[in-house]
Amino acid sequence: MTRPTRGAPGGRRAAEKIALISLGCAKNLVDSEVMLGTLKKSGFVIVTRAEDADVVIVNTCGFIGPARMEAEETLGTVLRLKEKDPRKKIVAAGCYVERDRPGLQKKFPGVDAWTGVRSFDRIAAIVRGQPVSGPDRTFLYSDASPRLVSTPGTWAYVKVSEGCSHSCGFCAIPLIKGPYVSRSLASIVREVRTLAGLGVKEIDLISHDTTWFGRDRGLRDGLVKLLERLVRVEGVAWVRFLYGYPGEITEPLLEIMADPKICRYFDIPFQHSDPGLIKAMKRGLDGVRALRLLDRIRAKLPGAAVRTSLIVGFPGEGRREFAGLRNFVRTARFDHLGVFTYSPERGTAAFGRTDTVEAAEKERRRGEIMDIQANLSLERNRGYLGRQVEVIVECRETGDSSLWVGRGRFQAPEVDGVIRFDLPAGMTAHPSPIVRVEITAAGAYDLEGRLVP
Repeated sequence: MTRPTRGAPGGRRAAEKIALISLGCAKNLVDSEVMLGTLKKSGFVIVTRAEDADVVIVNTCGFIGPARMEAEETLGTVLRLKEKDPRKKIVAAGCYVERDRPGLQKKFPGVDAWTGVRSFDRIAAIVRGQPVSGPDRTFLYSDASPRLVSTPGTWAYVKVSEGCSHSCGFCAIPLIKGPYVSRSLASIVREVRTLAGLGVKEIDLISHDTTWFGRDRGLRDGLVKLLERLVRVEGVAWVRFLYGYPGEITEPLLEIMADPKICRYFDIPFQHSDPGLIKAMKRGLDGVRALRLLDRIRAKLPGAAVRTSLIVGFPGEGRREFAGLRNFVRTARFDHLGVFTYSPERGTAAFGRTDTVEAAEKERRRGEIMDIQANLSLERNRGYLGRQVEVIVECRETGDSSLWVGRGRFQAPEVDGVIRFDLPAGMTAHPSPIVRVEITAAGAYDLEGRLVP
């Protein structure tokens, strides 16, 4: 419901100001950008601070326990703003709402409106308190959807699908989002052309499993066909795909990734190395087969960067299984790695298994794996010293106007390290969105260098 603005001349109603807080993954961020685009098209004014807004939307993540805790803390924070100004409206949206709306409504009765993952395109009506009707389906945007891109102007995410048709034993995504649904090739290509026309140089394809793209449409080697189309889009310099299922890294995919526009970067969540745990997780490759895949990737695409995600503390992970995981990480020598502690998720196949690892021990194991990876990453980064690398520029370094921040082809946005660089004497701005930087210093995650004129 629209309120008259305080002091608006002649009693005219001014547009309500909306702030949106996006939690969780990059896929959530795209949903948030679509909501913002829809709201702006509907006449709302977008502001960045919740304190300045008439309406605050929290796009929640419900993937694992820590994400739900963050969502609850954020809802609590914005509701305290409403206590100071009762006219402020709070909207809870997204995955956690889809997962447990009754539970959240009980915890947060002060929230004014609720929507899960099925009505992002109808967010303006929800904010206005109007009845929302339509098909009960997971919302998947298209190139025709309004979208307010919030990433730096040099790069943007493009979500190619929604949902997931895998049945991993620990994962609640299919319960939240439903089965895999691909966008059409034509829609994605049109969106990428539009982004390129706006100056975007790097396209990051995302979904819950990008290597599955097109299969629900009967499209064989769908990701390969998509990449073949995207490398021909004028203005696009880098194309990267994120979140690939280990068993779907095929020879045709490796072949297309030799194209100079495609980043030789693989984000392949192996989750664990122990055969018994992999089977219980309902995943594809154990440690031995995973190492074979890595050898195949590195032989076919020299210099390829590989990121993985692992889970520690899964039920049944004893000392032997964890020791095997440590050895796997040392042998695999991943470029980037993230570790989650196991979170029992209601409705998943693993939920009924006894949680055999104490919370403190899960955190200890997580820290041990990350320490191993930090040493490996430092060694890898030192290999860049003295080399010149291509860098996509993102922004100035916060608090230091003399430094700029960017990434190499071997660094995905928001999850990997960055490259900080300064400019030659007398130069006040970098010359283009993609520059060459000579690396002069290396840490475990970030690199430093100077612009090559």
